[in-house]
Amino acid sequence: MKIEKIFIEIPTWLGDAIMTTPAIENLIKTYPEAKITLLGSFVSTQALGHFKNIEKIIIDNTKKEGNRYLNLYRLAKKIGKVDLAISFRRSFSSKLMMFFVSAKKKFNYRRLEKKQIHQVLRYNDFVNHVLKLENIAGDLKLHFTPYKYEKPTLGINPGATYGSAKRWYPQEFAKVAIEMSKTHDIVIFGGPAETDIAKDIEDELLANGIKNYQNLAGKTTIPELIEKIAGLDIFITNDSGPMHVAAAYGIKTVAIFGPTRFKETNQWNNPNENIISKNLECSPCMKRVCPLKHHNCMKLITAQDVLNILH
Repeated sequence: MKIEKIFIEIPTWLGDAIMTTPAIENLIKTYPEAKITLLGSFVSTQALGHFKNIEKIIIDNTKKEGNRYLNLYRLAKKIGKVDLAISFRRSFSSKLMMFFVSAKKKFNYRRLEKKQIHQVLRYNDFVNHVLKLENIAGDLKLHFTPYKYEKPTLGINPGATYGSAKRWYPQEFAKVAIEMSKTHDIVIFGGPAETDIAKDIEDELLANGIKNYQNLAGKTTIPELIEKIAGLDIFITNDSGPMHVAAAYGIKTVAIFGPTRFKETNQWNNPNENIISKNLECSPCMKRVCPLKHHNCMKLITAQDVLNILH
């Protein structure tokens, strides 16, 4: 069957969307002449919208107003007729929307193996399985030009959208930034919901007389965020979407993991990644908030642990 039009639904969260990029690259290599319609959240489509062959981008706003099921039907009709429809999501709403999509072949993401493997491999294996391909998962891809800083620059990312359990402490980020400010300019990153955490770090920097910093939390678009992270010398981050941005550009990264499975969601193919995890018996719990109330998976990680890697 000739594939001329492909519909791809990408994950809602930035990090998950970026981890689909090796699979998407392989789809483009397999069907180089096919035109692509891309569907996803505003954030994920902003990040992946520059891929070669993308003809149309649709933002999923079905949760916002009106009857959700009717909205999903209308969304499917917006896509039009395609030869191949692939969704990298497992939700009921995605399956329902895909039911209404007019496609010769359509497939919803499902996990093929229960064993722990990286999410990038899960996405790529899914595409290989349904299309009977044997493509190897390559590097993460984002099509943005790195920002050029005037001096060596350290970025810190204290947020994580999944929940408080994934967040290391602002005062510890600040201790690292204060020490590293002797050799690097500092940039604080964060989304609109993370400005309070970023402000806590900024206050610590100011209290210690640090002036060579920028607080960009809540002030960047997604393309600007990607460009600014792509130009860094060092990035310190929780398990988050921006962590995967850094991976796509091979940035030297210290990734702090507590309640999540770093074997599945750490940076893919970044030789400059350094993982810090205390590997407690209760980890990974995969909870949004520490169920044992002590949060030791993060509390036991110190600024010195990070500095020992950087020095």
